[in-house]
Amino acid sequence: MFKSAQYQLDNSFTIVNDHTPLSEIKKKLNEYHFVVVAGGTYFIIHDHEYGLIELGGDSRPVADWLRQLKWLPSTIVTAERIVSQEVDWRRPVLVKNEREFMGVLTSAKAIEKLEGENREITAYFDTLAETINDSVTAVNEDGQVVYWNLVAEETYKIKKEFILGKKIGEHFNEEAVVLHRILNEGLPVRGEYHRPNKDTHVLINASPIMIDNKIIGGVATEQNITNILRLNEELDSNSSLLVSRKNPFSTMPTGSPKFQEALKIAQKVAHADIPVHLTGEPGSGKEMLAQAIHYGGAKADGAFITLNCSVIPPAMLEIELFGFQKETYTTEQQTLQIGRIEQALNGTLFIEDIDKMPLSIQGKLLEYLVDKSFYRVGGAEKITSPTRIITSTSDSIDVLLKEGSFNEKLYFRLSVITIDIPPLRTRKEDIVSLVEKYLREFSTKYKKTCPEMESEAILQLVNYDWPGNIRELKNTIERMVLLNDKPAITSDQLPDHIKSKLIVSHIDGKDGEIEPHELSLKNAEALEIEEALKKTYGNKSAAASLLGISRGTLYNKIKEYGLN
Repeated sequence: MFKSAQYQLDNSFTIVNDHTPLSEIKKKLNEYHFVVVAGGTYFIIHDHEYGLIELGGDSRPVADWLRQLKWLPSTIVTAERIVSQEVDWRRPVLVKNEREFMGVLTSAKAIEKLEGENREITAYFDTLAETINDSVTAVNEDGQVVYWNLVAEETYKIKKEFILGKKIGEHFNEEAVVLHRILNEGLPVRGEYHRPNKDTHVLINASPIMIDNKIIGGVATEQNITNILRLNEELDSNSSLLVSRKNPFSTMPTGSPKFQEALKIAQKVAHADIPVHLTGEPGSGKEMLAQAIHYGGAKADGAFITLNCSVIPPAMLEIELFGFQKETYTTEQQTLQIGRIEQALNGTLFIEDIDKMPLSIQGKLLEYLVDKSFYRVGGAEKITSPTRIITSTSDSIDVLLKEGSFNEKLYFRLSVITIDIPPLRTRKEDIVSLVEKYLREFSTKYKKTCPEMESEAILQLVNYDWPGNIRELKNTIERMVLLNDKPAITSDQLPDHIKSKLIVSHIDGKDGEIEPHELSLKNAEALEIEEALKKTYGNKSAAASLLGISRGTLYNKIKEYGLN
């Protein structure tokens, strides 16, 4: 894995035969660090062993004296196979290549090299573990923590000095520690939802560390998704009723023939307990229509619950959809999380961006649609929940079907009734009535007198393409009502990107075009985008939803304004 440095061989040596007298050996030891005695078996004498040689007579052959001292022979190894060959490190080792002896290697130098390699590997691991954004925990075979990075400190609020060397079960419930299972079973874990304590939610990857098929420890990386879940809860709690409960379809008046046809279909299927699939660009009103179908149908008395597949991490979607249950020894210790299908019992679950749902979960959703029952993640009890399912996508699923990334059987079951909502730019006739509706709505909300909208401002709103559709229009009107202190809203109060190109009349009577002004990095829209990104912890899909624009538009504006 790592290119190791070469062993430090000592080439201050000479080779003599085993009949050489001790007097000659003494002379050689004054000239060289080592004397190698060759005679079928190799013996190495170190210069610091001069005193032992001096005890023998000068004329005595070195082989006789070495035999009397019971001198241990030395191992001969090749440079390429020092590690793999069996070596007796009690004596210095003679290293050779194909042609000649290269030098002498002592155990001290071998240990020094191994320690250097160990420091190098440790430095690589430390740097890697501190570079990634996830918590990193490593334990030995006894479950003692041997590594705990800074992210783990921040996630669990436990300093290294209080956990290193301690068994991980001392800080966490042993049943909740995935590394214990890794040590016992030796099987890796990938993308598993884990809740090591009541305040923390993580996705965990863990693997056993093995040498010669023996588990010597385990390492885990844990992605903290607590903030993402809190964001999701905030988005759910902030989701408002977009239609009137008593007469929901009256909330969406339209002069667009295409949208009128879509509303007629929605009204007809509202009382039929079958899945409905909605398509349309982001912000075009899919959730509004889903609410109208719910409150205008047989499930109106039940809950209306949403699940946005583009906001929740894929590994969490199954738990969010079906719930989570972990059986323990006592009922009091049982972990239970109710999923969205169960929350919408006898009501409606609106699944947004279902094309972002992983195939494995699509299969489980298909099974639920067949008999209206399912198992919670980790649970053994079959749950029955007669919940209506309405789904949506911003793009056609046909491409995904061809690529094999969407379950064909699920698509056919969901799309018995498919309703396409036309984008706002094709429904110019609806913009004036929508503007008037939102002016009244937000004036009431902020307890302000409802302002008029000057004709020039109305004209610019009608001429704008509205890439964020109704959501963008609604957010724009809310902002203007909130900031306006005058009886009427003028074109000057419109956001710069809406009034960037105006058709004006010149003195000579010819129409001309005013080019867009250079937008400042800190203009109002850039600040609004920055604030949305902060609220959503940098999640661009969620930020786009809050701003009422598409993800593509948000990416373009981030690039345009140079935002990070």
